[in-house]
Amino acid sequence: KHKSQGDLKEFWHIGRQLDDGHPFYNYYPKNHWPSEVKNFKEHMFSFYNSLDVTSKMILEAIGIALDAPEGYFSSMVDNGNSVIRLLHYPAVDLEKFPNSVRAEAHEDINLITLLVGATDSGLELLDRDGKWLPVETQKGQIVVDTGDMFERITNGILKATTHRVVNTDDAHRSRYSMPFFVHPHPYAELRCLDSCVGDGVKYEPINSHEFLIQRLTEVGLYKESSL
Repeated sequence: KHKSQGDLKEFWHIGRQLDDGHPFYNYYPKNHWPSEVKNFKEHMFSFYNSLDVTSKMILEAIGIALDAPEGYFSSMVDNGNSVIRLLHYPAVDLEKFPNSVRAEAHEDINLITLLVGATDSGLELLDRDGKWLPVETQKGQIVVDTGDMFERITNGILKATTHRVVNTDDAHRSRYSMPFFVHPHPYAELRCLDSCVGDGVKYEPINSHEFLIQRLTEVGLYKESSL
């Protein structure tokens, strides 16, 4: 967004698969499965379902701290438009791309993002003092960050995490990561929690699907015929 140079990355999306006739069926793009990778579909759906369950547990725990009604977040993401992004940051000659990084500074659109450990370093987050901090993880850990939707719901109490993936000294080799973007279902309303109103509501309520399309359009990932 607001950049003339693109990120140095490519990705493959895997979204929720619902039966024809489900109320949300036409909202979610169909998955495409490569035949070249044995058991790819089975492995990815198992991974998807595990992260889906984990995300509900995390959201409910956060909901307790925010004094949200029991089940508030888990019902919001039940059959939600969550997506696994299989990210490949190719090995590149950085001299040919002097104005690009692997992922420019941004905030995620969704509620929260679960990020299992990547193959190489480069992920950084911006702290409240405006300092970029490298995100280092150990095997088996999951990084969780908050997105734009969660910032709206909490009235800015939990702000969307600004993060980026910079070009490091190991940019001569590929980097892989697999973030799980946790989205509400398309009928969910992004409305400020009563416990977060404070001195006044900063964001007007908006339908989650409308907000998603608005943000995807801003970053050039949506055209009228693409979903």
